[in-house]
Amino acid sequence: MKKILLIGKDGQVGWELQRALILLGEIKAVDVADCDLTNPDQLKSLIRTYNPNVIVNAAAYTAVDKAESDEQVANAVNAIAPQIMAEEAALSGALLIHYSTDYVFDGTKAGFYAEDDVTHPLSVYGATKLAGEIAIQKSGCEHLIFRTSWVFAARGANFAKTMLKLAKQREELKVVGDQFGAPTSAELLADVTALCIRQKLQAPSESPDGVYHLVANGETTWHAYARYVIKTAIDIGQDLKCLPENVISIPASDYPVPAKRPQNSKLNTSKIRITFGINLPDWQYHAHRMLSEILAN
Repeated sequence: MKKILLIGKDGQVGWELQRALILLGEIKAVDVADCDLTNPDQLKSLIRTYNPNVIVNAAAYTAVDKAESDEQVANAVNAIAPQIMAEEAALSGALLIHYSTDYVFDGTKAGFYAEDDVTHPLSVYGATKLAGEIAIQKSGCEHLIFRTSWVFAARGANFAKTMLKLAKQREELKVVGDQFGAPTSAELLADVTALCIRQKLQAPSESPDGVYHLVANGETTWHAYARYVIKTAIDIGQDLKCLPENVISIPASDYPVPAKRPQNSKLNTSKIRITFGINLPDWQYHAHRMLSEILAN
């Protein structure tokens, strides 16, 4: 039986991975209480003691704006820790699964970004995540790096929950309408990860190492996403003060934040779909599932 080490078990993706990976082998799932990723010796000890066949790193420093003033910790978690995981995986022959982000791009491309497009992060968060990617690729370990975007789940905080909360309090909302991407569920990420691990272990030569874009199908803006959330909630029976038509589109320049976001976060998923034979659903599918779940509680 394969031994799987899941790092970051309590995050949105980590939580879903505990369910999705259960059929692949014996899982040891840990979080910050079990292993501090800013402590290299502790991380090395964890990996060497458990000696896994597969390491799945679902942990990350994701406080995008805070990272601008907390670069040292963001780098430790997003760059140095993945480097250590990769070096340990290379030594033991383990497979490393790692998640990255659309923030490695500057968002100036007109169309969908391919995996080999030039990277140019605009923020500390994006730069540290890119550094993690590069370290893994340089290590020589067997690896799959999944770049994703706009991650959500029924568990934990997310954009949709924030919109629902505000829509109960206000009659009008202003939401950024000039940033494009695909909301992607943690459930989808976990299910695809499990499928890819299974194929990678069974036929490594047919599942090349490298970076793969993994997002839901389609595209939207934060503004259109907010309208979708509110309309769906009302259709399900929620009583909201703000109606979909009262969600006003504003430019990102009207909503200043410490870390600059890429305007275009659209990722081309042809590579993962062809390589692993995956059919990715439209983003609305899992968004509706999430809303149905959180509004039922």
